[in-house]
Amino acid sequence: MKAPVMLQGVWKYRGFIAGSVQREFQSKYRNSLLGALWTVLNPLAMIVVYTLIFSKVMGNRLPGNAGSFAYSIYLCAGVLTWGLFAEITSRGQTVFLEHANLIKKLSFPRICLPIVVVLNACVNFAIIFGLFTVFLVLSGQFPGWVFLALIPVLLVQVVFAIGLGMILGILNVFFRDVGQFFTILLQFWFWFTPIVYTTATLPQGVRELLAYNPMTAVVVAHQRILLGGHVPVWSSLWPVLALGMLCCVLGMRLFRKRAGEMVDEL
Repeated sequence: MKAPVMLQGVWKYRGFIAGSVQREFQSKYRNSLLGALWTVLNPLAMIVVYTLIFSKVMGNRLPGNAGSFAYSIYLCAGVLTWGLFAEITSRGQTVFLEHANLIKKLSFPRICLPIVVVLNACVNFAIIFGLFTVFLVLSGQFPGWVFLALIPVLLVQVVFAIGLGMILGILNVFFRDVGQFFTILLQFWFWFTPIVYTTATLPQGVRELLAYNPMTAVVVAHQRILLGGHVPVWSSLWPVLALGMLCCVLGMRLFRKRAGEMVDEL
């Protein structure tokens, strides 16, 4: 399927995409007393636990920043960023399996499914990040105009996440161990990313290893913007963007080449 034809199919099924996002959001919280608040409560609980353990119990501090909210903001920037990445990749690896009935319909453009995954993750992210932004404003910690620099950083992150998620999703159709392996890998990946700790506290050799982690540059960029009010080091994000675009191209090629075989495997 050529790219222009694929884009035409996506546009033709734009109503399906919007409806799917709405239905999934509503079904996720149907028969729930707290509803969409669970979107906030889950990461909030993680942030509170990590703040208590690392900031209060273990005495972690941010070098050069003694503000009362400094560590909490640093932690929120990392946890919320990671949450978006983890949701896109985790949902991406199972999206084709979950919608096997739709994939078997010849007239259905299967590329719509990863788009639905990204939009759903972005809706959830927007809710909790919007509340976090309100907190920054009310506490006097809002970084100012540099806040707009989050837009390109998020775009780089989403490109990388959806490219990786699409590759995993296709491979998972043929090799079901892929999904199980990535779930475990994601847990290690979290701790290999400077979210609850700073790179300044690590030995030089470990810092050099972290530089090979694409999510390090993304998370650090968010932390620089939200905590320090500094623009990201753009040169550190170019490799992530290049890797993300490479994953997207590879994912699309795998998708076009294996789309027919996927139907037989589902």
